[in-house]
Amino acid sequence: MGILKNTMTCLGVLAAAGVGETAYFYRRTMKRNNAKVERTMKMAGTDWNQYAPLLQERKAFMLAQDHREISQMSFDNLKLHATFFPALEEYVDKTEMAAGKKKAVICFHGYTSKGMSDYIGLSDYYLKRGYAMLLPDARAHGESEGEYIGFGCLDRKDALVWIHWLIQEVGEDVEIVLHGTSMGGATVLMTSGLELPAQVKGIVSDCGFTSPKEVFTHVLNSMYHLPAFPVIQGADIMNKKLAGYGMDECNAKREVAHAKVPILFIHGSNDTFVPTHMCNEIYDCCASPKKKLIVEGAAHAESYYKDTEKYEQALNEFFDEIM
Repeated sequence: MGILKNTMTCLGVLAAAGVGETAYFYRRTMKRNNAKVERTMKMAGTDWNQYAPLLQERKAFMLAQDHREISQMSFDNLKLHATFFPALEEYVDKTEMAAGKKKAVICFHGYTSKGMSDYIGLSDYYLKRGYAMLLPDARAHGESEGEYIGFGCLDRKDALVWIHWLIQEVGEDVEIVLHGTSMGGATVLMTSGLELPAQVKGIVSDCGFTSPKEVFTHVLNSMYHLPAFPVIQGADIMNKKLAGYGMDECNAKREVAHAKVPILFIHGSNDTFVPTHMCNEIYDCCASPKKKLIVEGAAHAESYYKDTEKYEQALNEFFDEIM
């Protein structure tokens, strides 16, 4: 009897500890006010100080261009925010202009970031090639409303809102690219499984993950040396109740199996935050025309800066084919 009582006591303590760990993990990762950009940058491990002069120069150019703030309502009545940069006429190809061809890109940022942060570098590429740029803040990020982070599962529905807004703004003849980084990369990959307007011509995913469940299992195992059970399972239950979606409800591997739009996959070989094998797994499952670039030596979200020439060459070749 004493052994049984002690055993039950131990199980109760373990269960309580599991509940505590789950609640702690959930608060730190899934809720807006507790998910901190500094902690994300530390976990990602990329040294951004080395690129500071380049980013400052490009940010100055970017902000000097005409732009305006946009608001739209999500499917669940959240006010979403984005910044819109019209195409710069001096960089629009005259042949394309004569043919009425318009190009635009919607850029989806990473976890704990915001629209105007992650695409400062790439703004130079897109604006100087005649693209209009739309940079949304994901739900529960930046100036967009929301308490719970969508991790691509809910953000893919928000992506449709921005796609339709851009078509109305620029015109029915616009050709649209979706470009996402990290959580934004997962967002555009998850969006690929939806019925997309014909104006969406291609998707670029840079270091996108398979699902929130799998990426946080990796983080717990590799960075905190903790087992995923029962934290991930508990967080899944909490998220279904509070945020309305499961941690593996939208898995990019499953979504790209239904993709019809061509996809360019980009990943750094030294990415420890979202491991490169996730990119390879998603690529193998992709049903649409696809290309892949693995940038040697690049850490998380660093590929463009680590080898700008190769990154831009991959974009040029991909866009030449699809647009």
